Amino acid sequence: MNVPEMFGSMVFNDHVMREMLPKKVYQSLQNTMIEGRALDEDVADIVASAMKEWAVSKGATHFTHWFQPMTGITAEKHDSFLTVDKSGCVIMDFSGKELTKGEPDASSFPSGGLRATFEARGYTAWDPTSYAFIKDDTLCIPTAFCSYTGQILDKKTPLLRSMDAISDEAVRTLALFGKHVKRVNATIGAEQEYFLIDKNDYAKRLDLRLTGRTLIGAPAAKGQEMEDHYFGSIRPRVKAFMADLDEELWKLGITAKTEHNEVAPCQHEMAPIFDNANKATDANQLTMEMMKKVAERHGFACLLHEKPFEGINGSGKHNNWALSTDEGENLLDPGRTPKDNAQFLLFLTAVIKAVDDYQDLLRISVASAGNDHRLGANEAPPAIVSIFVGDELGAIIESIIEGKPFKGRESSSRLDIGTSVLPKLARDNSDRNRTSPFAFTGNKFEFRMPGSSFNIACTNVMLNTAVADALKNFCDELESAEDFSTALNTLIKRELEKHRRILFNGNGYSREWEEEAERRGLSNYKRTPDALVHYCDEKNVSLFRRHRVYTKEEMESRLEISLDEYQKAIHIEAVTMIEMLRRQILPSALRFSSALASSVQMKENIGVAATADKALCAKVSALCDGLLKKVDELDECVADSPSDTEKAAFYAADKIIPAMEEARKLSDSIETFADKSYWPVPTYSEILFYV
Repeated sequence: MNVPEMFGSMVFNDHVMREMLPKKVYQSLQNTMIEGRALDEDVADIVASAMKEWAVSKGATHFTHWFQPMTGITAEKHDSFLTVDKSGCVIMDFSGKELTKGEPDASSFPSGGLRATFEARGYTAWDPTSYAFIKDDTLCIPTAFCSYTGQILDKKTPLLRSMDAISDEAVRTLALFGKHVKRVNATIGAEQEYFLIDKNDYAKRLDLRLTGRTLIGAPAAKGQEMEDHYFGSIRPRVKAFMADLDEELWKLGITAKTEHNEVAPCQHEMAPIFDNANKATDANQLTMEMMKKVAERHGFACLLHEKPFEGINGSGKHNNWALSTDEGENLLDPGRTPKDNAQFLLFLTAVIKAVDDYQDLLRISVASAGNDHRLGANEAPPAIVSIFVGDELGAIIESIIEGKPFKGRESSSRLDIGTSVLPKLARDNSDRNRTSPFAFTGNKFEFRMPGSSFNIACTNVMLNTAVADALKNFCDELESAEDFSTALNTLIKRELEKHRRILFNGNGYSREWEEEAERRGLSNYKRTPDALVHYCDEKNVSLFRRHRVYTKEEMESRLEISLDEYQKAIHIEAVTMIEMLRRQILPSALRFSSALASSVQMKENIGVAATADKALCAKVSALCDGLLKKVDELDECVADSPSDTEKAAFYAADKIIPAMEEARKLSDSIETFADKSYWPVPTYSEILFYV
């Protein structure tokens, strides 16, 4: 296999464009891609023709505007290149208009009230900053999606806006240090965790098929306590899947780099090389889709739910975030010169300020019914947002705040910004606290709260915009300063002192930290509805309006969609559980109980004591009685759910979830007693420890 030749072979990338486009057209397209300039209609026609020619040569017969509605997954409507010319002959054609704009039916996509159902029109607009690609013999054109009135209906558009916002303010910031660049990109590396289970087991579990997680299931005798799965030898069958997945991703230009077993049995991880936020988001959406498709080929089902199995680690998606100039400079690298030190500390301070000021938004960006099971479960960061900077950088920050000399391994001087040299930080010295939600890891920040099924666009919209706002405030102050060095020192010291509460290097799992965080005034929204209701707080609305990322109406729509999505997810889980318990678990348990009763009767008829039989029969019968009662209560609970979206979300959290947990306890208890031949669904032992 020739990997360099294979890589990006299904992508209309820069190499292909250089080859197939006239020089002036190529340059015009580059100006559009890099600087955001409008694309001339004539240029669009030439690009479309070349794109069609290339796609047809690769076997493509159709094209689609590939977009990311507010469902969290991707959407596509396919049209063939087929058209009929004036003479009635069939030809393959593709125009600039078809490339740059589409008109899908938007009536069934979530809009949160932005448009009425009868206002079905929506528009897709080509996003030239992300390369077109071929998937399943179809040319996929990445696009933004909006209503016919211009309001955004997708996750890509706000991401693009947030990228522009942070670029603008980062460029301003660099100008203060005498550096003049055209653009600064937020770059992302998204570590994707997932489970692979046998598809036959998957098919036999209604809960997995409908909800993505097991709603019932007693723990296996062995879980992850032996710590033998993490980085362990990869099963040949799984290795074959990973090799196939790599090949599919490489063809699409996705830099799949690292793969290994994760902590839980059947759990794995794939990590790509960094790319700009837009491309990284597109790549991660494609990665999740490909994981499911390739898994099917290998007799697996790929589970992307945050908590498919109770009692073992769930799956996250660490969002590694950095800032890089168009000249390749990483702005979160501490550097070796005083000038770079000062620059690094200013950007670091901006991130610290942003995370503290908008900790609620970061929590909201990872809020979902699935992720609630994972956050705070001693396997993932808590719901409290904090920053881990490591001992060395933490000591540097404290020395700046206190105005005392920094006594580190390479320095014992006072850190007067712009004159002293910051000691070189070890790239790996700060990645030792796995309990931290937001950790500095040498030259980037790793946000560990996103769930495995998430579209990472939302997280990065929040992060980009919040940091952009901090940089804007800093630039507004420093650009008007008479003495830049003095003003810089004052600003960094003041802001670090003001926001030091968000810094925490200890154990995020401990009860003590929860109490300490409360004393510091940090938010702790343990459940999705508790977090979501703060989305449209005035400070958040003002933030997004200031940077032209969202209007107030667009934010209100997203709040409505998120609350609705949460309550619907819980509703589906509850109804699925009711069906499984009534139609599978209870009938099977009762058959087992009847068999025990028959055994008791037969033994007593011949004068043999049936003590064990009686005891087990009584125990199972009592559990069945209790379970039937809990199922009925859960059914009534679901039926009483309010119609108002926000009330329904809180009702689901307050009433339905506890009712489900009570029913599950009884079902799982029955499982521990039931004869295997009577149990109607694959158990954890069977699912997680297949050969």
